Amino acid sequence: MEKDQALDAVLGDCVCAGDLEALKKKSFTMKEGVDYRVKIHFKVNRDIVSGLKYVHLTYRKGLRVDKAVYMVGSYGPRVEEHEFMTPVEEAPKGMIVRGSYHIKSHFTDDDKTDHLSWEMTIF
Repeated sequence: MEKDQALDAVLGDCVCAGDLEALKKKSFTMKEGVDYRVKIHFKVNRDIVSGLKYVHLTYRKGLRVDKAVYMVGSYGPRVEEHEFMTPVEEAPKGMIVRGSYHIKSHFTDDDKTDHLSWEMTIF
């Protein structure tokens, strides 16, 4: 499996704005040590969004184990979707890191406005 396609194979195209609550209840399985990227399609509808950031928080057993903040950029409104892809990361591997991980992600901007938030669980 290619690095760019690893998380796509796990999640597929399962999320749209109306499915965020369903995503929170669903669990996904990811193999240990696999390289993955997160690809997000989004739309800016009204005002210009400056300094858009993607924040990805990972929790295990209630404790935060990782925080990744990615600068997405500034975008104006348009009909077409924008696409953002994170750099390649490696999923945890080894006996000690096995188990479930709770992911909390959100888009925020320079004004600290939370544009979209979602949660999911990965095994």
